[in-house]
Amino acid sequence: MSSGVPRTVKAVDTPELIRLDAEAIECRLNRHHGAGWLAAFADPAAVHYLRPVLVHRAPHRPEVSPHWRCMLLLTLHDGQQVFSLLDVLPASFEDLPETLDAATKTEVAHRLEHGGLLTQAQWASANP
Repeated sequence: MSSGVPRTVKAVDTPELIRLDAEAIECRLNRHHGAGWLAAFADPAAVHYLRPVLVHRAPHRPEVSPHWRCMLLLTLHDGQQVFSLLDVLPASFEDLPETLDAATKTEVAHRLEHGGLLTQAQWASANP
């Protein structure tokens, strides 16, 4: 993991995840799901998990530099959990409450790194 990102996992509900995705789109960050994709395919009642993994710098865009590239454990409307990425502004991530215990954070981090999850793109190509 790159230094400079928090060593934590945070849980987000679907409306908050959609808001973070919309912020990434609005800020023209590279990793987002595209307008409407999460609303169409994310489980509206699920909890999703974000884990920052690297600092992304865009010197030519100081208004959004740095930001954090997060691994995302995303639950879709069919119940499948997939791996994705989402770029998040540090202040937006820091505003998310810490609600998970250490064991849950460890389990989510392990699933993201070693869980053999389909990627969001793989799932989308199999479910047009």
